[in-house]
Amino acid sequence: MNVPSLFHFAFLLRQVRTSWRPWILRKQQFSLPRTPLLQAAGKKNSPNLLELTETELKEQFVRGDGPGGQATNKTNNCVVLKHIPSGIVVKCHQTRSVEQNRKIAREILQEKVDLFYKGEASDVFKEKKASQMKKQEKKRRAKENLERKKHFKEMQQLDKK
Repeated sequence: MNVPSLFHFAFLLRQVRTSWRPWILRKQQFSLPRTPLLQAAGKKNSPNLLELTETELKEQFVRGDGPGGQATNKTNNCVVLKHIPSGIVVKCHQTRSVEQNRKIAREILQEKVDLFYKGEASDVFKEKKASQMKKQEKKRRAKENLERKKHFKEMQQLDKK
């Protein structure tokens, strides 16, 4: 490895580390109470998402982190994908395959970009909100059933006396 490529790598590494800060600020600006908009993106496919062009994307392959030992430390199969117009950055290291990570990163980025531009009108946000409402309803029903059981036991205790 020659010296200029080493400096180039250090420059890219510094650029990757500093590029996420505007993302956090943007995340805080567009969040609702208890439901940040940019965390609502998942892995569901929706036909109404905004299309991404390759000219709007900047792609880098870096070493992943986390468990995996030598297999993780020696391969550059983690994909860092940045949407240049919005500044949204996605890092994907879910599989060993670079191609699968590229595909997954593009899907996640597409949903986050859609959520960023459409806000509450986005299908991703509506799905997340619907699942939250369903979860709250399930909790409410479980709490009601618990109260009924307590009331029933109290009534049985009174009947025994």
